[in-house]
Amino acid sequence: MSCFHCGEACLTEKIRIEEKHFCCDGCKMVYSILNQHDLCDYYSLNEKPGINQRIRVRKDKFAFLDDQKIEARLISFRDENQIHVTFYLPQMHCSSCLYLLENLHRLEDGVLSSKVNFTRKEVEIVFQTKRSSLRKVAEILTSIGYEPYISLNDLKDKRPAIDRSMVYQLGLAGFCFGNIMLMSFPEYLGIDKSEEGLRGMFRWANFALAIPVLLYSALPFYESSWKSLKHKFLNIDAPIALAIIVTFIRSAWEVLSGHGGGYFDSMTGIVFFMLAGRILQDKTYRQLSFERDYTSYFPIAVSVLKDGHEVPTTLPEIKAGDTLVIHNEELIPADGILTRGKAFVDYSFVTGESMPVLKEMGEIVYAGGKQTEGNIEVLVVKEVAQSYLTKLWNREEFKKHESKRVSFVHLLSRYFTYIVLTIALFTGIYWQINDPSRLWPAVTAIFIIACPCALLLSNTFTNGNILRILGRNHFYLRNAETIEGLAPITHVVFDKTGTLTSTDQQDINYQGKLLNQVQLQQISALAANSGHPLSRALARELGVARGMEISSFRETTGKGIEGFVKGDHLKLGSAVFTGAIPSDSHETMVYVSINDEVYGYFRFSNHYREAIPGLIRELKKDYRMTVLSGDNESEKENLRKLLGDKTQLFFHQKPEDKLQHIRNLQLRGERVMMIGDGLNDAGALRQSDMGIAVSEQTNNFTPSSDAIIEARELARLPKFIRLCRANRKIVIASFILSIVYNIIGLFFAVQGTLSPLIAAILMPSSSLSILLLTFGSSTLLAKRMKL
Repeated sequence: MSCFHCGEACLTEKIRIEEKHFCCDGCKMVYSILNQHDLCDYYSLNEKPGINQRIRVRKDKFAFLDDQKIEARLISFRDENQIHVTFYLPQMHCSSCLYLLENLHRLEDGVLSSKVNFTRKEVEIVFQTKRSSLRKVAEILTSIGYEPYISLNDLKDKRPAIDRSMVYQLGLAGFCFGNIMLMSFPEYLGIDKSEEGLRGMFRWANFALAIPVLLYSALPFYESSWKSLKHKFLNIDAPIALAIIVTFIRSAWEVLSGHGGGYFDSMTGIVFFMLAGRILQDKTYRQLSFERDYTSYFPIAVSVLKDGHEVPTTLPEIKAGDTLVIHNEELIPADGILTRGKAFVDYSFVTGESMPVLKEMGEIVYAGGKQTEGNIEVLVVKEVAQSYLTKLWNREEFKKHESKRVSFVHLLSRYFTYIVLTIALFTGIYWQINDPSRLWPAVTAIFIIACPCALLLSNTFTNGNILRILGRNHFYLRNAETIEGLAPITHVVFDKTGTLTSTDQQDINYQGKLLNQVQLQQISALAANSGHPLSRALARELGVARGMEISSFRETTGKGIEGFVKGDHLKLGSAVFTGAIPSDSHETMVYVSINDEVYGYFRFSNHYREAIPGLIRELKKDYRMTVLSGDNESEKENLRKLLGDKTQLFFHQKPEDKLQHIRNLQLRGERVMMIGDGLNDAGALRQSDMGIAVSEQTNNFTPSSDAIIEARELARLPKFIRLCRANRKIVIASFILSIVYNIIGLFFAVQGTLSPLIAAILMPSSSLSILLLTFGSSTLLAKRMKL
């Protein structure tokens, strides 16, 4: 039996409305809200589209949004009538979400409109200033399962708007190129020789249309080449910029002198095709961030205890000596001393420890951990900016410096340019000696016909298509340069928790006296009443308990749970809590006691992703491998069976240890790819030659990296790498094809007889052939790999 709202298993039959069953009161509440406002079409668009609501958000969580200073940093527009705000909603995943979010005005009268950007998982909401508030809108979204993700990073400057300048440059180049081609047909076909006035008008019109392409559309190539020359480096854009300028000057001279119509069609065509390739290559995934730091993980505000009252306070305003109230499932934002309650802190994202850690009053708790049971109070000993996690993140060695790697395309272009300059030099010397009148036409024609634009086209279009294919398969690269970075990898380093293992699944095995079916159902019913991660996992493993009445239920933080189930007294928890003999094992165990008799224990171990064995088999063929884990050695035996004897295993690794290990591998000449998922992997991901962040959902938090891969696609990582390696071969094959066109063009150019018609045939033919070869080759290869 599954939940009508979210589809998860229902552990009890009690939570229901008519014939509809729900897994928790939270899901039932969301259904009630939608039903009350006649929005149940939400459930007809997709089957069980909701987000699980077992963990309900506390009522005053968004009280900090009443602070005008915070509100001013979050909203994009405000006047006396309306306010505009954009919220990031990582839960958004289907058309049902779109339907519900764009009908937000039916849930809240003060909302005027809501517009969804599904790609970026954002909703732009316009609401009336006097009838609603930022807090109220956030609470309405949360009540229907779409809690806005508001982090400390949102207090920073807003991210820049999308730069569309290159799109405008492409549009202008395309307009001018098309019209110039149209008005150049009289030149190509020798028509209208008797109508010199009309032909002259066309030539001047072409001249005028070429000027904006020269001065505006070609700007990216000028800027790139100038930057490279300032650094004493010749990149591929330098000879292209030279070819554009030379072609324009030669064409302008022909029009002004009346010798011909010039090569304005070729010049504008070059710019148009190369801009198109660059835009395709530079496509970015705006919904993803490859540069996140700890501020994207921390909340924007926390409750500070002042005079017995909880006061929402932004993190930058927290001072040493403040007492923080950390509620269930909230992050600890600063290092402090536990002064009230028992903390059961999940540090998996920060340290890599797979299980929550129990902290007693008087113990230190560190920033970045998540409290998983009840509320606690923490006395701040270090401000947020001085916490261990923040200082670790800001260390110099955790900052990735710009790579000095040079693309092979730039190296090819350099040698190509030297050859073209040599040909131009010898051609100039030859005609200077034999016929000086042909020197200018011959030399300029060489630069027009032999520009390395074909090399740039093949590279950008191949890169763009490969980025598209990888993105379609949920492997997102930061940029096109990352494709080349994957090819020379020699060593793969894995994090364990959250990378090799799944964060929301556990393998559970029972050892002890035999339990009958009724006793298993009793244990399941008791566990289902607890919000502890181990209890929830155990209840899921044992299945739904039907007809089990529970009384006197009690949960002791960090120890266990107990209660009467069908008249029997059950205890689940630690050895001490249940009366068992404690074990020296590092493994996680939940002991079972029925009527004060210890029956045995459930042993919890990491659940390795189903894709991992296949992934390891493939990677072993080509790479050396290492596992760096912040967890203890309880999984050493399982990892050794999975990875083999040649793989190095390291445990109890702090973030700085992981980074240093990557650095040591690089000093030995290894090209390292690091695959991790948490803040504890951030330094290693930055230091590695290729850092890949694993995410259960690409819009959830991931540390700074070169690429992001969805966890379910890990098995196909070797295929992705092979596709990226093929990139170089495709570009070189395209370049060889372009050389054939260049040789034909140079045959006419060195003689000074290159006509506009020949140039008009060769340039588009070369470009279109390359487009077909690059797109065709990369697409065919992807299909053969079943990508």
